Amino acid sequence: MKAGGNKSSWVKRGHPTQLPKAHIDWVTYPITRFVKLEASAGLVLLFSTLLALALANSAWSESFAAVWHTSVGINIGAFVFERSLHSWVNDAAMTLFFFLIALELKRELVLGELRQPRLAMLSISAALGGMLFPALVYLLLQFGEPGQHGWGTVMATDTAFVIGCLALLGPRIPRSLRIFMLSLAVVDDIGAIMVVAIGYGSETHWLPIGLAVLGLLLIRLIGLLGVRSMPLFFLSGGLVWLAVDASGIHPTVTGVALGLMAPTNKWVTDDRLHTIMDCVVAYPPGDHWSGDTPGRRVLKTAEAAAREALSPVERLEMLLHPWVGFVVMPLFALANAGVQLSDTTFTSSLVMAVFLGLVFGKPVGILLFSWLAVKLRIAVLPRDLSWRLILGGGALAGIGFTMAFFIAELAYSPAQIQSVKLAILLASVASALFGLILLRFFTPSAVERPAPPTGMPQGLLDRRPTEANDDEI
Repeated sequence: MKAGGNKSSWVKRGHPTQLPKAHIDWVTYPITRFVKLEASAGLVLLFSTLLALALANSAWSESFAAVWHTSVGINIGAFVFERSLHSWVNDAAMTLFFFLIALELKRELVLGELRQPRLAMLSISAALGGMLFPALVYLLLQFGEPGQHGWGTVMATDTAFVIGCLALLGPRIPRSLRIFMLSLAVVDDIGAIMVVAIGYGSETHWLPIGLAVLGLLLIRLIGLLGVRSMPLFFLSGGLVWLAVDASGIHPTVTGVALGLMAPTNKWVTDDRLHTIMDCVVAYPPGDHWSGDTPGRRVLKTAEAAAREALSPVERLEMLLHPWVGFVVMPLFALANAGVQLSDTTFTSSLVMAVFLGLVFGKPVGILLFSWLAVKLRIAVLPRDLSWRLILGGGALAGIGFTMAFFIAELAYSPAQIQSVKLAILLASVASALFGLILLRFFTPSAVERPAPPTGMPQGLLDRRPTEANDDEI
């Protein structure tokens, strides 16, 4: 609640309703502000990409490449579990990325605005078009060629860069387009990881698959029993990851499965939380908060209640967003974006296939499938979302970057990978510029965001930290 009903007193730092200030706030406050900006993760990702490109084309290129080929793991007698640092980033760290993507999708479908089936079908249909049509364009240009197997490279959208580009346009962009694009990118990435599991896995071993299924069932069981220990769930998820890794299926699939299994229901209702907090307020100031006293027990109960008033999906998102946005994704860019420009050609058929698949195939596929879904009455177009805006958003979806690099590492030979990475970089830059120009032209004046109906969740984007609550640290 806002003290005295005055919003300014709530947001003012140092007010009694805020935590006490400390000298370290001079350091943590600017960092917290930066982390809460929508575009900051995209900026860090862009910086990491440029740094990787600079190092790969510098005098330190060999040393930079050697770092990522360093073997890391456990080697005890006959037991050896090792892989390169590059593989740890792509196989293990990226599992957290897909876990977060699956969490976002589930929460938006269950708690957000996509719980409306026909509205959800617009994003799902657009994502299907954004996967199938680019793959068709690619195959038409590479059918029978050595690069034919890389069709999955042009199917995905980079969520961080797309949201960063939309943030650059500020209030010009209607909220419905932001939700549409974020939902599309999430579904797109889920589809891409399914493509990885089916199209780019190795030989399948059924015993580890059976163990992984048993592990998932065990996680579901302990959840139903009311166990709410996050460390226990992460430990169980790690064991499932090891089983999937041994099965021949790409282990990042584990992140998707676990994310979709996360509960969306709260353990403590709002009414119960307010009742518990009223008990804390009822205790007058004094020394009864120390020791095993009723006041101390009420305070501990209030602490647990405040934590459990959020669903596990929401808590996990809040926990993982900074780690994925500011650690996992920059590491991935450093490990994969180091293209040696002197060793690549700009005019090969492979470069053109990837470039056209992303820059041309993405917007056309998204617009076409969205239009078909609306015409067939399986989806509905929001009032403030026009076909021109969908075309502009579809152009931004051609920023494949993260997932495109991810699939390229699995799909291409060492002789092809540098050219493909160059094509992905060129296509991502072209798609960003094309999409920003279109959206800037189609939205000549700032768009007023409509307030959501009473009782309706704010949606995925509004649950993310923004500048509106910069002072709440």
